[in-house]
Amino acid sequence: MPLRIFKDALVLNVDDSDGARYAKSRILTHAGLRVIEASNGEDAIARAHAEMPDLILLDVKLPDINGMEVCRRLKENPSTKAILILQTSASFIDPSDKVRALDGGADNYLVEPIEPDELIANVKALLRLGRVERELRDMDRRKDEFLATLAHELRNPLGPIRTSVELLRRLDPTALAAQEHARNTIQRHTDHLVRLVDDLLDVARISQGKISLRHEAVNLRTAIDNAVETSTQAINNKGHSLEVVFPSEPIQVCGDQVRLSQIVANLLLNAAKFTEPGGRIGLYVDLQKQGARIRITDNGIGIEAGAINAIFNLFSQHGHLSDQVQDGLGIGLSLVKNLVSLHGGTVTAISDGLGKGSTFEIVLPVLSQTQIDAKCKMAEQPEVSSEVKKVLIVDDNVDAADTLAQLLGMTGHSVKVAYTGQQAIDIAAQFPADIIFLDIGLPDMSGYEVAAQLRALPNGKQFTLIALTGYGQEQDRSNAFASGFDDHFAKPVDFDKLRKLGLHL
Repeated sequence: MPLRIFKDALVLNVDDSDGARYAKSRILTHAGLRVIEASNGEDAIARAHAEMPDLILLDVKLPDINGMEVCRRLKENPSTKAILILQTSASFIDPSDKVRALDGGADNYLVEPIEPDELIANVKALLRLGRVERELRDMDRRKDEFLATLAHELRNPLGPIRTSVELLRRLDPTALAAQEHARNTIQRHTDHLVRLVDDLLDVARISQGKISLRHEAVNLRTAIDNAVETSTQAINNKGHSLEVVFPSEPIQVCGDQVRLSQIVANLLLNAAKFTEPGGRIGLYVDLQKQGARIRITDNGIGIEAGAINAIFNLFSQHGHLSDQVQDGLGIGLSLVKNLVSLHGGTVTAISDGLGKGSTFEIVLPVLSQTQIDAKCKMAEQPEVSSEVKKVLIVDDNVDAADTLAQLLGMTGHSVKVAYTGQQAIDIAAQFPADIIFLDIGLPDMSGYEVAAQLRALPNGKQFTLIALTGYGQEQDRSNAFASGFDDHFAKPVDFDKLRKLGLHL
């Protein structure tokens, strides 16, 4: 470690023996480290929170709290868990004591008496380790920021592309077959890109523990029917046949209906992708002793025996069809595994080898009626009226705002457009909107500020306020709701969500 970085480090020296503490502090100071001290466990915890040292030299035998307990508390606290802890002891010298300390979160354990050179060498080694860990955490943070920014930048152009395709259909509903084929191609690849962006962000959310499920009692058939609908076009495009078999009795699981559909759709799309044209895909649901089982089979390229476990790893790719150079980003199966795990289930892959097809099997816990009543509320499907609405669209992306306004206007809705926050406030004061779509990233003020001023208008409680943004992280949704929004839509606009608002298209 360069001397400059080593000298920047702060060490908290914790020992109830004045003599031992003095000796270790002297050694550390002489080596160029900054040192602060504590003589008991409570003081050590307090100073760790107040000073945030890079490393704690922690004696095990303390007068109030055992040093191992101090270590456990610090490592369990999110604000102090990154602090390196080097435990020392002259009393607990058995190998089992060292194992217990390391299992409890200590980064290393030394038995006293300790030679000065050995102490300094261990401290330096841990500080080097800490520096690498900080760099990795910083890289991970920058990766997440990059993914969020990438999603925003990709979603902005995707919005007007998707809306323009729908506009073209409305403007020329009797177009030639070649024109309709071109529109379908644009829409299909736009939807594919949207799925890739969403999958990338979902992986980032799961890795940070930021993804949350909307638990409700879900009819498994409903979730799977939605997945089949999502996947049908990709399956048909390759000429595959799809067999779907459900049991006669309904199966209820507790989970997020959208995420359950996403799990099954990802596996169906995966089967379609890795099966030669004209293949066979099967989706079979039954009730087993261990829970509801969903089996998705294909007669595609299969999986090598050594790759069965690795295919669920992030960015892992195994097997390519002869006509495909690259088969996605290698995140779909990792996402499936994590989402299934969040639902308390398991997913396994089975294959007899290359060229012999694959089977993916999901098992989900099933709910009894008592459990449904206690843990989950049945998903209600509210009736949505489809009368003409007054809509205000606020977006500095002129193409996105204008194309959405044209589409809604063509279907009879009364629509106004604003490109800045101030324009939105001025229009909303005169225009009794039923729904306001408000972009967060505006040139003159943030969407959150605009939302607050819109809610302060005399009619501020009468409209539904929707955040329309390229940022789709869970924190973005939380910020939107805290600022007075009623809902949060990630770009590009999902037309099904518009219909649920009563906007007939």
